[in-house]
Amino acid sequence: MPEPASQPPSQPAFQPVPESVAVAGAGQTAAVAARTLRRRGFQGPITLFGEETEAPYQRPPLSKEYLTGEQERDELCLLTPAWCAKNGVELRLGTRVTAIRAADRAVELADGSTVTAGAVLVATGGRPRRLPGVEGDRVRYLRTLADADRLRAELRPDARVIVIGAGFIGSEIASTARGLGAEVTVVEQAGQPLGAVLGELMGDTLAALHRGAGVDLRTGEKVESYRETGSAAVVTTSGGATIEGDLVVVGAGMVPNTEPAAGLELAPDGGIAVDEFCRTSQEGVYAAGDVTSFHHPVFGRRIRAEHFDNANAQGMAAAKAIAGKPAAHAASPWFWSDQFDRNLQYTGYAGGADRLVVRGRIEDFDFTAFYLAGGVLRAAFGMDRGGDVAAARELVAARAAPDPDVLRDEDADLTDLLT
Repeated sequence: MPEPASQPPSQPAFQPVPESVAVAGAGQTAAVAARTLRRRGFQGPITLFGEETEAPYQRPPLSKEYLTGEQERDELCLLTPAWCAKNGVELRLGTRVTAIRAADRAVELADGSTVTAGAVLVATGGRPRRLPGVEGDRVRYLRTLADADRLRAELRPDARVIVIGAGFIGSEIASTARGLGAEVTVVEQAGQPLGAVLGELMGDTLAALHRGAGVDLRTGEKVESYRETGSAAVVTTSGGATIEGDLVVVGAGMVPNTEPAAGLELAPDGGIAVDEFCRTSQEGVYAAGDVTSFHHPVFGRRIRAEHFDNANAQGMAAAKAIAGKPAAHAASPWFWSDQFDRNLQYTGYAGGADRLVVRGRIEDFDFTAFYLAGGVLRAAFGMDRGGDVAAARELVAARAAPDPDVLRDEDADLTDLLT
């Protein structure tokens, strides 16, 4: 792997601390940025513009605890009105940002007004990828609290649920629906769930986990057609199967909301191009969270990470840079998923790995898989092995080359490798 540059050459120099900050977006990234700005001593006005009418809230529980009823609405809140009032943060909710004029550091709103600021942070997130032809009264997507409220009322015992896509969001919905007693069919066009990210062996393991829990998982098939009758949603697959259900939940990935920031440089993967400090190519304009493609100094490449931890990390990195106290976002990417009473965690970037080392027993769904490239640890994926993955995250960030025999040895303490 080539030695990465400390920052891409297209990024501007750090700017003086601005007098005010406007944030396009009011989700996880925006909330973390606002908190971090105040904690880092920024004294100027901060305004968050959010298209939803809800105050900033956590999204991960929407497909898990909130969907099952274990967590309630008020437990999701990230920024309360009381905190905002005390800390001088203005929430302008139900306000859609239509354009960002980077050169002017101006935010144009749907009502025709324009707000200028000393610095602009683009935290517009993403939206579910729509499937052409899959439309109707029985089709659902899950991204917002309103989406979760609707789905929560419909996931009942014996409901017939068809999930299209076996990525993390689709797999979590399938797990939650199955746990509530629904009959679940998952249609995934790839050969295994998440095989493109984790490889065939881990993809097959995830498939076994779902099938063992009673999910009718159909891999290697895509949706050929969709229609609705008076009593059912009907999906026909490329394999010739006809599946009837009460509702269809589409989990086909996410599209970054880059449209308001049309003047900013986009990376080939579609995200707004930023460096490890969340700076865009325009002075005074930053971007963070799901909408970005960020330069990672450890991997020497751009990465798109649409996960909670990245939203937090980039929200903090952007805020620190704005407040004149820059600190690179260089931690190894990390995310988790809860499925069928198993905790799944992944860290790093497995692309280019040439060796897989397993600690534990795959058949028991209790293991950690380590991905190495040229002897260097690049990524790790574990089931019910949070400690292993936490240690691996630090090893990946350090570009460590651990002994494979130590990695697979259950009696070895991985934290010893950190020294």
